[in-house]
Amino acid sequence: MPKFLTMDDFDLKNKTVLVRVDFNSPLDPETKQIINDKRIRAHASATIEELVKKGAKTVILAHQGRPGSADFISLEQHAKLLGKALNMTVKYVDDVLGEAAQNEIKALESGEVLVLGNVRGLPYEQSKGTAEEHSKTEFVQNLAPLADIFINDAFAAAHRAHASMVGFTAVLPSAAGRIMEKELKALGKVLESPEKPSVFMIGGAKGDDSLDISNYVLKNKIADNVLAGGVIGHIFLVAKGFDLGEGNMKFLEKQELMGLVPGIKKLMNDYPGAILVPLDLAAQVGDKRKELTVDELPTSNPIFDIGTQTAKKFADIILKAKTIVVSGPVGVFENPEFKKGSEIVLKAVADSEGFSLVGGGHTVAAVEKLGLADKMSYVSTAGGALIEFLMGKQLPGVVALEKAAARNS
Repeated sequence: MPKFLTMDDFDLKNKTVLVRVDFNSPLDPETKQIINDKRIRAHASATIEELVKKGAKTVILAHQGRPGSADFISLEQHAKLLGKALNMTVKYVDDVLGEAAQNEIKALESGEVLVLGNVRGLPYEQSKGTAEEHSKTEFVQNLAPLADIFINDAFAAAHRAHASMVGFTAVLPSAAGRIMEKELKALGKVLESPEKPSVFMIGGAKGDDSLDISNYVLKNKIADNVLAGGVIGHIFLVAKGFDLGEGNMKFLEKQELMGLVPGIKKLMNDYPGAILVPLDLAAQVGDKRKELTVDELPTSNPIFDIGTQTAKKFADIILKAKTIVVSGPVGVFENPEFKKGSEIVLKAVADSEGFSLVGGGHTVAAVEKLGLADKMSYVSTAGGALIEFLMGKQLPGVVALEKAAARNS
């Protein structure tokens, strides 16, 4: 478990607190209006509201999109939506480190909140560097003297060694915000001391991630079983020698997944019986679902889901597990004809008495669409950071908090 300080370790009253959040939100491509403010509301209720109640002077650092992309806009909308979530006026200044931003920070009073401009507007924000290197930037040099504490609440961006993520930790007392704290504690529970049996269900379409995660959790005896669904299940079937049919095989080639086959074969040989692949599949015939066993492969029809037999097999294993991690749906759940597999296995996760962690954008969307989010032990909205953590990689944002904690101890 990472050793970091939390908000409980500081007296926040009348302190100027820089808070790095992840407000990056989906936009309407035409109007550039935010169409889902879930991340803003999450930070508001988990962390920012507490800072307000404790009398902190809260300065929000956040990004939206990246320069050159269609979703690279100012954070003025975000500030208004944050104010709505907090039921108070939130100040906004379209400046990150200049005189306007500095004057607004200096003018803050206890309990007030200020959102600064989009940190991705800084030319060096996304450049990789150590906390010490980033601490020498004009950004950190200008703002750090005005602040007492830095709080990183942006777990979803913790895999990026960006200036706003790590720079302030080298020069200010630093802590994890409540979202960061909850994410790390939940992940620590499944990776460091999982109750057994422990099951990882891996779906979706990102094959390289799935191989690395499977390898890490089996090698380190974190998982007893890996259940492979979605496109991942397809590439695992190919590794077992199945021909899925010309169209499906071409799709795997187009997604550049065939190169994973040797690694998957080795993994299956190294851990016999630990990895479960589909026993049956659901293909699209016309606009309908048609199930077939793997012995009936190849098929000329596109495969969009695991079959009922596989879903029930996975569900049985999940119901007996004490720790369950779900990364990726097992089929194209957005299509009513092909949501059955995801519905059966995710309901089993919800009904399980074990500790369940579900994560990644498509997984969370499936869980929410099925109305099961409240029945999961922990729902992680992080994407890349979650995947890298599950692969056993160190996250720069977390390492920076650990080093800051060590300095302050």
